[in-house]
Amino acid sequence: MIYPESEHPTGFLLLAIILSFVVASSLNVYPLSPTMATLRPMVMIMVLIFWLMFQPRYVGFFIAFTIGLIADLLLDTRLGQQAFAAVVVALVVKTSSIYIKQLNTASAWFIATLGLIAFQLSLWVLQLITQNAFVIQSGLSIVMSILSWPLILLALRKFTR
Repeated sequence: MIYPESEHPTGFLLLAIILSFVVASSLNVYPLSPTMATLRPMVMIMVLIFWLMFQPRYVGFFIAFTIGLIADLLLDTRLGQQAFAAVVVALVVKTSSIYIKQLNTASAWFIATLGLIAFQLSLWVLQLITQNAFVIQSGLSIVMSILSWPLILLALRKFTR
């Protein structure tokens, strides 16, 4: 069966979603020097935000929670911290997507920025409450994530058309 270019079969789309999360998790745990690790973008959350915006039919709160739990296990954080922050991101992205009429590159970047800031603020509050720790260096990671958002958009947008 030949599909028009504007429609991908559901199986192909689900495979693209799964593979994008696998690649993102690999990039999240790839070993870097300590100074470079502080500049590492939050690729897994950026991919989550992308799919929350462009495929809300397949990626929602449950997937966000699951991706957060996987991130907790991969990054050796306290179980549930990243999962909670990922659900907060899903809430922010889904709520702000309601008010955006046309989802173009600028509005997607704005929503992604809101989601990334919500993720980092949630993590900071949770770490402050549970571990009495505040790691300001992760602020560099959020700046790099916001700046590199167009790369995620460019890489994954072809799967949404």
